[in-house]
Amino acid sequence: MHILLTNDDGIFAPGLAALYARLTRLGKVTVAAPTDVQSGAGHSISLKEITCEYVDIVGKFAGYSIDGSPADCVKLALYELVKPKEKVDLVVSGMNHGANVGINVFYSGTVAGAIEGAFYNLPAIAVSAALDDPFDLEQAADHAFAVIEQLKDLPDGKVANVNIPQLSKGSPKGLRIVPQSISGFDEFYDQDSSGELATYRLTGGTHRDERNGFWTDSLALEAGYITVTALRKDLTDPMTNELLRSMEIQLAESDKKETS
Repeated sequence: MHILLTNDDGIFAPGLAALYARLTRLGKVTVAAPTDVQSGAGHSISLKEITCEYVDIVGKFAGYSIDGSPADCVKLALYELVKPKEKVDLVVSGMNHGANVGINVFYSGTVAGAIEGAFYNLPAIAVSAALDDPFDLEQAADHAFAVIEQLKDLPDGKVANVNIPQLSKGSPKGLRIVPQSISGFDEFYDQDSSGELATYRLTGGTHRDERNGFWTDSLALEAGYITVTALRKDLTDPMTNELLRSMEIQLAESDKKETS
């Protein structure tokens, strides 16, 4: 098996090295990761020139350091860095230090790295661990790898989002396959007006109460479960598309004249 490994915490992130050490048990691992931290980069891509350097993280791994987003890393690796004879079988993105559940899935460079792989019809897994103090990196990576082993044969083009709970509160209570929460977070901005310009920093981020009778990724993770959520690379809403068709939306008469 040939695995392409990326992340959004950067090529020097401990979570990347921890996953690499375990993924080599499954086969060959090619690392293509951002040069710098790309947290919150979402599914951005670079339209400027990007640089790529092959670096040796002594005692850990060697891989491609790319001055771009996680999506850039996966795209460049699949187009240029991995030769056709070395077909990639699985894309893994992570292990991120900080959970990626709820609406954070949309902001996450970690998740974007996995979805980019799915765009090329590859099975892909995003892996994150909840912020914790102290953070037991090795134990979190062990739990993540145990899940990856079971997901490695995902169908082509499918994406699984895996999150490890805070281990300082004890071992995971189990594993739950749950939907993504869309309730969002209680957030606010810290403002500093001491200088010439006011500055703002987004903070907060606790999950809103969504106790509506069923488990979601954010609730299950908070309760101490490992969460797995299948994500789609296609954002089309078929039911609403049908609603729009039933509304018989048409060009205005003025638009028809302009296009004639």
